[in-house]
Amino acid sequence: MASEHTLHFTDAGFDQDVLSSSEPVLVDFWAEWCGPCRQMSPTIDLIAQEYAGRVKVGKLNVDHNGQTAMRYNIRGIPTLLLFKGGKVVDQRVGAMGKSEVQKMLDAHL
Repeated sequence: MASEHTLHFTDAGFDQDVLSSSEPVLVDFWAEWCGPCRQMSPTIDLIAQEYAGRVKVGKLNVDHNGQTAMRYNIRGIPTLLLFKGGKVVDQRVGAMGKSEVQKMLDAHL
């Protein structure tokens, strides 16, 4: 049920799409084989829809984009990183509910 608001980030476009963004960016580091990541997917899509225009929300597949995962020392997935002004301002590891993701975002808006 991928939302049209959920972006897909890559190693090649990460600096441009995330670090240079004028609005905050929530990045979900995930992999297809990860059960908790798949559980989080509908939540990420809902958040992307609800926060459209205020926060960019997207996913980065760690299996296909290992450079960025290593750069941010991603050791467990799912990991959510919130970027603002090109810097990580919040991070969470593990599956969580929608209300937790909303709290994370609302603290920085």
